[in-house]
Amino acid sequence: MGLIYDDLTEKEKVAILLISLGPETSSDIMKNLSEEEIEQLTVEITKIKDVSPEIKEKVLSEYYDLLAIQEYVSQGGIAYAKEILEKAVGSHKTAELLNRLTASLQEKPFHFARKVDANQLLGLIQHESPQVIAIVLSYLPPKLAGQILCMLPQENQTAVIERIATMDKTSPEYIKEIERMLERKLSAAFVEDFTEAGGLQSAVDILNVVDRATEKHILESLFKEDTGLAEKIRKKMFVFEDLTKLDPRSIQRVIKETDVKVLATALKHAAEEVKNALFDNMSSRMKQNILDDMEYMGKVRMKEVEDAQQQIVNIVRQLEEEGEIFIIRGQEEKLVG
Repeated sequence: MGLIYDDLTEKEKVAILLISLGPETSSDIMKNLSEEEIEQLTVEITKIKDVSPEIKEKVLSEYYDLLAIQEYVSQGGIAYAKEILEKAVGSHKTAELLNRLTASLQEKPFHFARKVDANQLLGLIQHESPQVIAIVLSYLPPKLAGQILCMLPQENQTAVIERIATMDKTSPEYIKEIERMLERKLSAAFVEDFTEAGGLQSAVDILNVVDRATEKHILESLFKEDTGLAEKIRKKMFVFEDLTKLDPRSIQRVIKETDVKVLATALKHAAEEVKNALFDNMSSRMKQNILDDMEYMGKVRMKEVEDAQQQIVNIVRQLEEEGEIFIIRGQEEKLVG
């Protein structure tokens, strides 16, 4: 049974839009989406097997209308857009488009802070409680949040990252209260619902862009206060795919410390970029041995592959801890010969 336009969800419509626009344009659009959004849309795209020309036309027309109304709003505001659209498509369609656009234009909490210099923002929040600072940083881009975290007193850094990592949901009333305190200009349209912020990944994203000294201090302090949470954060600090970011000498050092069987298992379900990064830094004989092992082992459970990849990640962490290799982080300078 074919797709029915009126039954399509928003995600399905976006997936059809991306399919209709083609791979090149769609990839440019996806560069501006979060990993979670990309994952969700990828799933939707794989579900859609056949899209009729009629469905494609309706979806393209709908998003064209949304782009048009957004242009009208930017030119003269909501009232101007409403007046123009009612003449063009009628009051009912105009109301529907305006409702959808309003939802898409909701400004994120602390939107004003994204345009403020890190030093200026630090001046606004440095004397607030760790909980307040954590809420503000969790809504900022990781790079900006990491810069501010580095500038906080060391005794506050761990408390802030701990609160970000364990943060669940914050009521909009409390967020508004903090916004009013930091910036008197609030957006007129704010989603009156509980919004998710912070969380483990937010803490990891921020720590990934701070300097090594700050990261090390925070993790060491966190291990003393909450070993379980510290371990969860540390496990996510360097993922297997990040091997492609290591310099050749470091990759060769990791290969030397890793059992051939572990390498073969880990590469059984690895991205081509990771495979190439490792194969390009080993002898032809070793590469052939690993390829042979990968072929002979046949199908392997994903759990075994992930365990092998985690072993390699642990080796990377251990070598870095011992000063044998270096991982370039957000604010560290690149190594020179």
